[in-house]
Amino acid sequence: MYVIAHGGAGSAIEEPGPRQAVLDEAVAAGRDAETPLDAVVETVRVLESSPRFNAGVGGSVQSDGVVRTDAGVMTSDREVGAAASMPGVEHASEVARLVMEETPHVCVSGVHAVDLAAASDIEVETDLWSDRTREQWADEEPPANDDVLAQLRWLRDDFGGAPEGDDSPGDGASAGSDAHHESDTVGAVASDGETVAALTSTGGRWRALAGRVGDVPQVGSGFFCTHAGGASSTGAGEDIVRVTLARRAVDHLELGRNPQQAAELAIEEFEDITESSAGVVVMDAEGRAGSAFNSDAMQTGRHANEE
Repeated sequence: MYVIAHGGAGSAIEEPGPRQAVLDEAVAAGRDAETPLDAVVETVRVLESSPRFNAGVGGSVQSDGVVRTDAGVMTSDREVGAAASMPGVEHASEVARLVMEETPHVCVSGVHAVDLAAASDIEVETDLWSDRTREQWADEEPPANDDVLAQLRWLRDDFGGAPEGDDSPGDGASAGSDAHHESDTVGAVASDGETVAALTSTGGRWRALAGRVGDVPQVGSGFFCTHAGGASSTGAGEDIVRVTLARRAVDHLELGRNPQQAAELAIEEFEDITESSAGVVVMDAEGRAGSAFNSDAMQTGRHANEE
C-alpha cells in the first residue's frame, strides 16, 4: 500500500523530530492495511491520538472552551463521508467513514454525529485536552459562554489576519497568538496501485467561534478523490474553502500532471487568489506522491511509488 501523510502547514517548530517520528509511525500503520480506505483511516488514527498535532487529542479549543473535531473522507469511486463539530470524539476519521458507509448522507454534525458514533461503538466522551492546550487556554480570557456576540468580538483579532511580519498562521494556529504554532490539521492519501482514498482530520482553529466548521469536512476543500488520485489539504481554512484547494489539486491530476506538479500548481493558484498560506499532499492512482506548501513548514511522511 502506498501512503502519504501530513501534519499540517504552519510555522516551523524548533524540534521537528518527535513529530516526524509520529508521522512515520502513522504511515507504517497505513502501509499494512488491506485497502486504501483502511490505510488512510489507520494512518490518521495514529495522528489523532498524538497531542503533537491539531486533531483528536490536543485539538484546538473553541471560544466556549470546548474542543470539537471534524473529518472528511472520499474514495476514488466518489463515495464520501464527513462529520463535523464533535465534542469528545478523538477519532473523527472513524465517524467520517461511518457516515460514508452506513448512512445515505454526506455529512453529519454536532451532538447528532456524536450520538451516531456512540451508537456504532466509536468511543466518545474522550478528554481531548493535552497539557499544552490546558496551559494555553489558562492564559486566555474568554467572555462568558452565553454571550455569543462578546465571543465574536473577542476572537476577531485572531481571525483578522496575521501579526505584522508573519503571513503564515495556518488553520489551527491563531493569527493573534502562537497558541498552536507547533501543530495543525492532519491528513493522508493512499493507493493500492489502482484505487485511492483521501482523508483529513482536524481540531479546527484555536479559539474560533463555538461551532465553527472549516475546510476539513467540506468535500473538495479539505479533501477530494477521483479515479485520477486524491488530495488532502491544510492551512487557512476559510480561504481553502473559497478556492476548493483539494479539488484544484486533483483537477491537475486529471489534466495529466504528475502529483508533484499538481500540488505545486494548486498552491501557486491558492496563493495568487488568497495571499494566504496552505499545504497539500497528493497521490495518484499509481501510488506516486507529491506535496507543496507556502507556509514556513509542512512535515510529511510517505511510502510512495518512486517510478
